[in-house]
Parts: sequence; structure tokens; C-alpha cells
Amino acid sequence: MSPTYQSVGSLAVEDAVTRRRTVPRVRKPLATALGAALALPLLAAAPSAAAPAAASRGAAEGQVTVTAVRFTVRVGDRTCAVDADVYRPAGVDKAHPAPAVLTTNGFGGSKSDGSTDATAKAFAARGYVALAYSGLGFGKSGCLISLDDPGLDGRAASRLVDFLAGTRAADDGTRIDYVTQDHPGDPRVGMIGGSYGGAIQMATAAVDHRVDALIPMITWNDLTYALDPNNVADRDVPGAFKWQWTNGFYLIGESQPITLPNLDPSRWGSLGCVHFVTGVCKTIGLLNSGSYPAAPTAAMQRYARSVSPVGYLDQIEAPTLLIQGQTDALFNLNEATATYEALKENGTTTKMIWQSWGHSGGRAPGELDVDLGNLETSYTGRRILAWFDRYLRKQRTDTGPAFAYYRDWRSGYGEAAKVPPLTQKVYLSGDGKLVDNRAKVARGSRAYTNWLVPTSHSESPLAGMLGLPDPVPYDTAGTYLGWDTDPLTAPVDVVGSAKATLKVSSPAAEKVQNSGDAADKLVLFAKLYDVAPDGTKTLVRRLVAPVRVPDVTEPFTVALPGIAHRYEAGHRIEFVVAASDDSYLGNKGIKPVTVVSAPGDPGTLQLPVVSGKLN
Repeated sequence: MSPTYQSVGSLAVEDAVTRRRTVPRVRKPLATALGAALALPLLAAAPSAAAPAAASRGAAEGQVTVTAVRFTVRVGDRTCAVDADVYRPAGVDKAHPAPAVLTTNGFGGSKSDGSTDATAKAFAARGYVALAYSGLGFGKSGCLISLDDPGLDGRAASRLVDFLAGTRAADDGTRIDYVTQDHPGDPRVGMIGGSYGGAIQMATAAVDHRVDALIPMITWNDLTYALDPNNVADRDVPGAFKWQWTNGFYLIGESQPITLPNLDPSRWGSLGCVHFVTGVCKTIGLLNSGSYPAAPTAAMQRYARSVSPVGYLDQIEAPTLLIQGQTDALFNLNEATATYEALKENGTTTKMIWQSWGHSGGRAPGELDVDLGNLETSYTGRRILAWFDRYLRKQRTDTGPAFAYYRDWRSGYGEAAKVPPLTQKVYLSGDGKLVDNRAKVARGSRAYTNWLVPTSHSESPLAGMLGLPDPVPYDTAGTYLGWDTDPLTAPVDVVGSAKATLKVSSPAAEKVQNSGDAADKLVLFAKLYDVAPDGTKTLVRRLVAPVRVPDVTEPFTVALPGIAHRYEAGHRIEFVVAASDDSYLGNKGIKPVTVVSAPGDPGTLQLPVVSGKLN
């Protein structure tokens, strides 16, 4: 039975806010914003030059007034400005205070981009005081881009919490006294935002326990996994560099002098890396070098994890509703699952939703779109409102199940008390079949080899960013191996992360894998296809699991990206191991691979099946 959710306010978001200046109403999903930065940097959205420095911009209709404010903050060894807007609903004053919602932009955006502005408007229209700000290094805020570092970005956001508490004034002297206080100096405040605007919530809550509720959307757990993923248990071995996504972000940051002239002087770094902190510059340089010497690689991983939630989740106390996208090759479902499990283990109240859309697209009709103001009419929107009703308004509201996932094969969301476990196992047979019994495993060996250029394709974020068609996924004969089931006699629903245990032979890789440079280790890519009766293959959500094998003389286990997918009756499930993928940097040199199957020692594939049975 579906839970009921309380909500407040009106859908008339656009009419609820009036301003004296025009704010660009450009909805910029990350891929679109990145495309603008790469292809047409002069056309990237920027705050209007006509904006007043700090003045009330509204009140014509009297529903919500918006006031620009600016703060000078000290973070690390730099002093910089933070540019923000306060959205105050009508009727909210010292005698009638309201809880606050703090939000900021995704990477490359600002307080005035379509998504951030729409989020602030949506919650102000529903009776919350909203504070939208440009993150450090973006819009008109100063300082270098520091990847939501809790010691920098988190501390800066904490200064805004001081403002909401009434204990800090803006640079022009503006103070507010109309935010609900739990105690003097402790405002009732929640945070919401996506991607870069998602991780900042956890960074802030880790350094400031006054934050009462978090709703991070489509964000990361561990940047070493997000940008250089290795889907084996030994995460200290670097993975395969996600070069298209990563370099796209880097170009957004470095293009700031063109897209946003007259930047605050604190936005300038060294000539080697203009708009990022040193740790980011070194990370990008090492990843693009194609080399992983031990000491620099360990330093890179330490830095990346220090600015990632994985490095500080044990410091977060605020109830957290995680929302992650199924169609997301940048931050896949495993990222949110890792955060969810860590928070639960630490005793932090947390729930998780797997919605349809993420950085790679995939928004389904009726799914959450804050720009449309459909909070009350979308499943995820109602869950968001219920979360803030419970933890900011202190209402006895049902916040829904612990885990929910979008189903594209039937109406509505599936709900569960936990992420489904692995329930069914099949074996990799020497004849290329996935069989349900060891006794059915045929003895045999099969081989593939990589080329010096990529021969498989999953997703090309650069294609979409530049407005080019993205080819359907493919693998080139001779450069991959596949194992498939017989046609299914009934539908099979898979929800969660599958796991494969493999043992391969690669003398060429074995010869060099202990060179001291992890780049010499074998790289491969595991993935799941849905094969229709006519032979048409669908790579589920275009997701792959890059692996850099720690030791080719030992078995290893691969965690595939989480999915929520129905394999229809008559379809086949195919598990593929490929030599390359053109969205990633792969093998260094030619490294042929052989997989030997025997009834006594076969590879396995385990699936989190929630409905149906493998034949």
C-alpha cells in the first residue's frame, strides 16, 4: 500500500515571485550546460549585468520578495565573496517565522540559473524562507572551485546558516529575524539540490550540526569511484579514467574568464590551473597522464576522498533523503547506495529513492521537474515535501518507505524495506551460456583481445553536450565475450547491483602488472544487456562497470551498477566482458584475455531478482 504524504502551498510558483530585474530562465541540465561551455562558451548563461548589488527585488504582488545579499567569508587561506538571494514569503516575520531551505547550484551554474532559482521559488511559494547562493568559484561568488570540500565549501555554507540564525549580517548590514529557531543561534534549516548542489549538503552538515534535513540528489559518494571507477572490492587499485565527463567539467571551470568576465580576484589560481584548488589540478593532471605511479596515486585518492562524502559521512547527523537517477553514467546508483548504507550504519535517519532521470537523461512523464512546479503531483516531489514537513515543520508526516525505485515496466514506484539482496546465481559456461546449475557448465575456454583504440561504446556524454547523436551501444567482434540465458519463460525483475566473480588468464598482463605503475594492470568492462527475441540488444541504462584487475592470477568480484529493470518473457539476459569502452581510458598495450570454464570452478553472476525466476 502506498503511503500518504502531506504537502503545503500552491503550484503557482512563477506567479508567486516578482523582481525588478530579469533573471535568465534557462533550464540547464548538466549535459546542456557542459555543451554550452565546450562548444559556445560565449553563450553560457550568466547573471544579468543589470542586477542591483543588494536590494529588494519584488513585492509588486506581495507574495514573495527576493533580496540580493552578499557575504565576505574566510575559508582556508582565502577571503572571498558569496553571492546569494533571500526569498521571503508574504506573512513571514519575526512574530510569524518559517523554516528555511538552503540551496545552491550544480557544477557550472549559479544562484540565478534555472534549476537553482526554480528550487528557491518552489519552496518560498510553499511557505519556506529560501536562501539560494552561488557556490564558491561560480557565478559572482569568489574563491577557487574546491569540489564541495567540507573545510572550504562546507564552512562557507555554514556562514549562511549563521545569517539564517540572525547572528550574522550581510556585507550591507542586512539581517533577518524571521526564520524559525530551535534555540538561539540555531535556525530550522534544510538543504536541497542536485549533483554539485547535492554533495555540498553533506559537506555542510558534517561541519555544522544545526542543519536539520538534507535532500541530496544525483550526487557522488566517492570521487575516486565517480571519476576513475574500479568496480572491484580493492578500491585502492585505481580504475579506468572517465575522461569525457571529467575533462568536460574541467573545461567548464577553466572557461570562466570567457563566460563570466570581471571575476572576483579570489577566483584566480595559478597559471597551471586557473580556477581550481591545487588538489583538483593535480588530480586532473594525474588522471590525464595515463599513468598511476604508487605515491602520486595514493595522494590523489586521499585528496579525492577527503572532499567526498565517503570521507566524512560519520560526522553527519541530519536526516537524509537520498535521491539518485537510474539513467546516470556519471554518478550511478551504487554511489547513493554506498552513502545510504554508511549513514544507516552510523545511526543517521536515511531513506533512498531511485528516480528515472540522472545526468544521462531519462526523465519519464510525470517525474519530478521543479521547473514545472510539480512537487505535489510527482512521487518524488511528494516525498520531498513530506521530508521537510517532518523535519522542518515538525509535523507527524509519513515520509514513506526506506527504499523506492521507479519502474518503467508498470505504473508507479516499487517500495521496499531495504535494497534487495542478491537472490539468484547463474554460472558462466564454456559454451557461452548462463546456466543455473554447476552440473550444466560445459568445460571450455574462450578468448578476446583488445585493440590499441576503443572497440566498444556505451555512452558518450560529449556527443550530447555538443548536440551530436550518440550511437547505440556496441561491441566489436573479437574484443569481448558474452554469456546469455535461454529465453525467459516469464518476466524477471532485477532491482539492485549484480555481482560477477571471474577468473581470467592474461600472460601479457601478468608479466607487467607488478611494475609499480598500476596503469600496467589489466582493464576490462562488465555489463548487462537485455536481448530481445529478434536479437536486438539494449545495454540497460547504458551502464558499464570498469575494472582494473588487481591480480590476474586470482579470482576477482565485480559489482555492476545498480539497475531497476524488467527482462520480459522471451528475452535473454546477456552478461558481457569487453576489452574497452570509448568513454574511458583503458588498457596500456595489447593484453589478450582467456576465460576458462569448468564444472568445478566456473565464474558466477549473481542477480538481485525481486520477481520471476531465471530458467
